[in-house]
Amino acid sequence: MRAERDGGPGATVATTVERGGRLAAIGIAFGWHLVMNLPAIVAEWPEFRVPWAAGAGWLLYTVVGVIAALRLYGRVRVPTTPLIAVLLLVDVLSFATVPDGEIFAAANWAWGTIGWFAVIVLWGRRVGALVAVMAANAAIAFVGVLAHNGELAVDLSRFVMFVYGTAVLPIALLAAMNALRVTSEGAAASAAAQAAVEAERAGAVRAQHERRERMAIVTRAAGSVLADLADGRADPGDPAVQRRCALAAARLRRLIAESDDVPDPLLHELRACVDLAERQGVPVELVAVGEVPPLPIPVRRLLAEPLAAVLASARDWARLTVVADEAEVVVSLTTPAADVPDGRSSWAVDGVVDYWYERDEDLVWTQTRWRAA
Repeated sequence: MRAERDGGPGATVATTVERGGRLAAIGIAFGWHLVMNLPAIVAEWPEFRVPWAAGAGWLLYTVVGVIAALRLYGRVRVPTTPLIAVLLLVDVLSFATVPDGEIFAAANWAWGTIGWFAVIVLWGRRVGALVAVMAANAAIAFVGVLAHNGELAVDLSRFVMFVYGTAVLPIALLAAMNALRVTSEGAAASAAAQAAVEAERAGAVRAQHERRERMAIVTRAAGSVLADLADGRADPGDPAVQRRCALAAARLRRLIAESDDVPDPLLHELRACVDLAERQGVPVELVAVGEVPPLPIPVRRLLAEPLAAVLASARDWARLTVVADEAEVVVSLTTPAADVPDGRSSWAVDGVVDYWYERDEDLVWTQTRWRAA
């Protein structure tokens, strides 16, 4: 089925409709074959012209039904033409061996059963194929009625009713299932399209929220220092002002890198901070061990922001190390830095990322760590 191949939210509806129709067709065919045909053959066994032929025909129908059912679920691959040929052959055999006077009785079991087994064999095909099989069945029955020693006018009337009764229900079932299949596939396609629109809308809302969040961070990072410089409250030659500018620039570079679509976003954001430090004349060695798992933007921000702040005030050299696996990501920075308090400290940031720093004389060691929940 197309809906099963395409997948999507509505595909479940189409799959359920298809599965229910298959089970209904198989249940009707085998239920009729076991509950109606088998007792009729057993009851009339001595009266059949060739009893073993009637039994063999019943077994052949059973085998064809099993093969067709397995074919429906993709477990065997058998062309439909040989199966239909066997059904029609047993139909002829049934008319040839039916007891005298029983052509319209349950003993002529294949006449009323062929339609249900043909539905299983022709499942998924156009209704015209089943109509052709039922027309062939009617032709066989017409010959059998003409060969029957009875009142021709009465037999022809009963023949018309039997043809209608044995053909209309199987054809109606197959036609209804084909219509339901088309309808469910259309519903699946509509549901998938609606889900795609909703996903796109949610993505747009999320992107807008992230842009506003980044804008707020940019404003906090650079707004105050730019305002001080513009108002003359800050001296560009003051080392403290220069450190503030370097820190704001590091945050801006990281925020720009944060929105890039790259295979490893965390390393990409850290490289942006490293690039800025190197532009200021600080050689930075970046070492990455392991593969960083997919992390949401807030977690990457908590991992990178404290180190970017320290890296902005780095002097002489810096070593940045990233050690990662599926359960943990640790980012460490070692550098001589001026803008970090003395001593040591550690705390958890939002309960998601742990942060440590330690200063020993001029050397500063800073680390952030994320662990999977």
